[in-house]
Amino acid sequence: MSFGDPNNPYGPPQGGQQPNYGYPQQQGQPGYGYPQAPPVQQPYGAAPTTMPGTVNTARVLLWIMVGFQVIGTALFGISAAAVDQAKDDAAFEELADYPTGVLWGFMVLALIWGVWAAFLAAKFNSGGNGLRVTALVFGILTAILALYPFTIAGIVHLVFGILIAVFVGNAKGAAWFKRPRY
Repeated sequence: MSFGDPNNPYGPPQGGQQPNYGYPQQQGQPGYGYPQAPPVQQPYGAAPTTMPGTVNTARVLLWIMVGFQVIGTALFGISAAAVDQAKDDAAFEELADYPTGVLWGFMVLALIWGVWAAFLAAKFNSGGNGLRVTALVFGILTAILALYPFTIAGIVHLVFGILIAVFVGNAKGAAWFKRPRY
């Protein structure tokens, strides 16, 4: 048996036919050795390891909103106390017609809203998709409440609520809150 003999089982591998024009090229038959595994597919996009800029902006907006809520709580409390004090003075009767219970209610609402915003902002690093949905609902409710009862003073809250809902609800926000935690 010579090395160039076409029937030699130990000879070099024979090349196949050339593919015809227009047919897709395929991988050739491998030579000797172990069989090859199919190529590994690339996995889907990896989860982000750092908080995306839009999600971080939403968290910062929540902390700014907490500051506004503290100021609003103080203003409502001071106003309620002042109106309650002015009820006894005849010079301020017209101003004192405003019900103090409504002002105390607004103060409690501002306090609750601030605590809710602080809770959401504090949990952005460790929260899951439930926190994302809660922040989305918070942003939408903030925007709606900024329109009706607090129209003029609520412009900042309207903008913040819309931005929080958009930044948390976009694809980067979803990827951040749905990332695996080990």
